[in-house]
Amino acid sequence: MTLAARLRDALEARHEPVLLTGDHHDFDPDAVTSAAAVLIAVTDRADPGVILTRRTETLRRHAGQVAFPGGRIDPDDGGPVAAALREAQEEIALPPSRVEVIGTADLYRTITGYSVTPVVGVIEPDLPLIPSEAEVAELFEVPLSFLLDETNHKEGRAVYAGQERRYYEMDWRGHRIWGATAAMIVNLSRRLRWAA
Repeated sequence: MTLAARLRDALEARHEPVLLTGDHHDFDPDAVTSAAAVLIAVTDRADPGVILTRRTETLRRHAGQVAFPGGRIDPDDGGPVAAALREAQEEIALPPSRVEVIGTADLYRTITGYSVTPVVGVIEPDLPLIPSEAEVAELFEVPLSFLLDETNHKEGRAVYAGQERRYYEMDWRGHRIWGATAAMIVNLSRRLRWAA
């Protein structure tokens, strides 16, 4: 089975694994959130990888954090897929035409007020990606096998707004992958395991 087919099967599975829905479980269902999308770009190689970025320290939100390429869905985007592809082109110079879009994964709500749709796509390996100086300090690829291995999904705790919050984190060669990015990886891992 090809990588694209395996990912597609996982996203289209009818049976639902237990998924993470947000940074905390006491969301007001009527709360207004900003729609956003990220691209989970999986490289099609013998040992597939996932493209991640480290945000610049000068950004107002999530400065210095590891993230998927992505951002707010603009009115002109027409939806999460177009937004994720646009953001990936802006942030890492990934041409939309070089992405085989597999589908959308599970919506994730962040504590900072975003409803994020992960868009899963397959790209050929070793594309000449270039980080945008304004937004991306670094881009790197992490083996999909590492990200999907639940033994690498460590639980952490922190106090935010006076309440203890739990989150997942993974450490890849000194890169701390945590929070919403790690949660979306955990969800994808659970979907792939369920569909295997």
